[in-house]
Amino acid sequence: MALHIVLVEPEIPNNTGNIGRLALATGSHLHLIKPFGFELSDKRLKRAGLDYWQHLSVSVYENTDEFFGTHRDKKMAFFSSHGVRNYWSLDFTDGLFLIFGKEASGLAPEIAKEYEDRLFKIPMFSEHIRSLNLANAVGIVVYEGLRQFALP
Repeated sequence: MALHIVLVEPEIPNNTGNIGRLALATGSHLHLIKPFGFELSDKRLKRAGLDYWQHLSVSVYENTDEFFGTHRDKKMAFFSSHGVRNYWSLDFTDGLFLIFGKEASGLAPEIAKEYEDRLFKIPMFSEHIRSLNLANAVGIVVYEGLRQFALP
């Protein structure tokens, strides 16, 4: 079973590198939507992705219009701390696109509003935190998908 990890305007190369490693480890395809807060040649990205980056299945898009224009007919789930439903209530299916926003501000408000019926959250139980690290959030969600795929 394959999942698609989508990072909208990622800002931190180390997070993207770690998510690339996760994508490769889980058989997921990584989609990166520009603008980035770094260059794909950034050594921090490569260091976090180690020597695995060359084996990664990755697609790059110039902007959100290009991404959504290319994949508008695909099943998608969006993740935000502003979501109402918990991520474990999502029915993961083969080929599902998992959409994550940028580190500093998450998904753009217009994307969250347009897809609010498909907006999920990872619950947090402290009022002292706004969000989780992006690489951690992606890992939590992707492995829930793999867990669901493994169920009989």
